[in-house]
Amino acid sequence: MYQRHQRVESLIREELDKLILKELEFPGALMTVVGVEAQKDLDYAAVKVSVIPAEKGEEVLKILIQNQKNLRHLLLKKINIKPMPEIRFKLDLGLEKAAEIEKTFIKIEKEQKN
Repeated sequence: MYQRHQRVESLIREELDKLILKELEFPGALMTVVGVEAQKDLDYAAVKVSVIPAEKGEEVLKILIQNQKNLRHLLLKKINIKPMPEIRFKLDLGLEKAAEIEKTFIKIEKEQKN
């Protein structure tokens, strides 16, 4: 069964992605909301973001954290959830790790051919 916290996760992800695109700028970086994990009691929601290039990840995360209260306020206006979970941003390194693994496989494959 689709539980309330899962619907909230989906709504937060969708609306927060739009708000960030509209409200914030990340010079030299591309950021996307990868996922949201809300606690069942909706005390807080972990918002996973992916950043390209990965080197700009910490800089983007800093901007997001500086603006999280304002983003939460704007999000509350958009989706009117009571209680609105506290938003906590986290870097998602999944794409970066996948790229490293792929490079390793390519390197091994080249070594086996030689």
